Amino acid sequence: MFYSIRHVTRFRYSAPVRETVMELRMQPRSEGPQTLRSFQIVTNPRAQLYAYTDHLGNAVYHFNLLREHEELRIEAQAVVELGAAPSWPERLDGLEWGRYNNYNLRDEQFDMLGPSKFARLSPELVLFMKIAELEKPDGDPLTAMKKLTRAIYDSFDYQSGITEVHSPIEHALRERRGVCQDFAHIMLAIARAWGVPARYVSGYMYHRGNRDRSQADATHAWVEAYLPSLGWVGFDPTNNILAAERHVRAAVGRDYADVPPTRGTFKGVAESELSISVGIEPTQAPVRHEDFLKVARPMESPPVLSMTERLYHHQQQQQ
Repeated sequence: MFYSIRHVTRFRYSAPVRETVMELRMQPRSEGPQTLRSFQIVTNPRAQLYAYTDHLGNAVYHFNLLREHEELRIEAQAVVELGAAPSWPERLDGLEWGRYNNYNLRDEQFDMLGPSKFARLSPELVLFMKIAELEKPDGDPLTAMKKLTRAIYDSFDYQSGITEVHSPIEHALRERRGVCQDFAHIMLAIARAWGVPARYVSGYMYHRGNRDRSQADATHAWVEAYLPSLGWVGFDPTNNILAAERHVRAAVGRDYADVPPTRGTFKGVAESELSISVGIEPTQAPVRHEDFLKVARPMESPPVLSMTERLYHHQQQQQ
């Protein structure tokens, strides 16, 4: 399956600002069954983009817009190919818990075991775990993560506007409402308390024809848990499903603080307004570059040239 993704972000300012510095994490990852086929970012006003890969393997673009402006528009477009999702077993054997050891875990997994800015234990979370009977995991880690996914789905209503981008998990726990970011942070904190390495995934989800709770015109977030026998497995507590062919991964981190799609600042005395539009649709396979190189007319045989003529001809082609 191929998906075309269009992600537009617009910042409007109440007065002209002198400079904007911005960092972007919008490029879908290319690994496992997911392959990035094309990607581009365009800004208005135009800015010189620079890129690097962070320590978690995420593509990061950044720029410094030095001209005065009252609006900044960032448009990212991508084409992604998603292969069939792995066929996970219904459950794992009881020895899986014992495989969380120094032999099976590397730095990548150990980094996802400790508390982070938005995913950490608190009295409110401990109380929720007790009420939802999540103090101890049931059965094997895969079964436990499925139960946790379902428990968060059943315990919280999906409603935007209740929490903000930097709201702690206690806000959603008190209100019993929130969005995908809140549910992912709650799930991360509980999984790590159980000793399961878990990471935050920022990306996109295709919705059409499916009864999903998450919004179709926004970015999406879910969780990947590390199971020694299977590797990283995605769980979507917002929609109570495993992450599969409809989930497009853009970036992974300890929580949202590691992977916001945009992060930046500006110089000037002004209020800012943020607008976002996201669209993801199935598309045809992109045309390969080689398809433009089919020979329409064969070359005629070149005339026989002297050595001097051949050297001069070659030099002219290089200039």
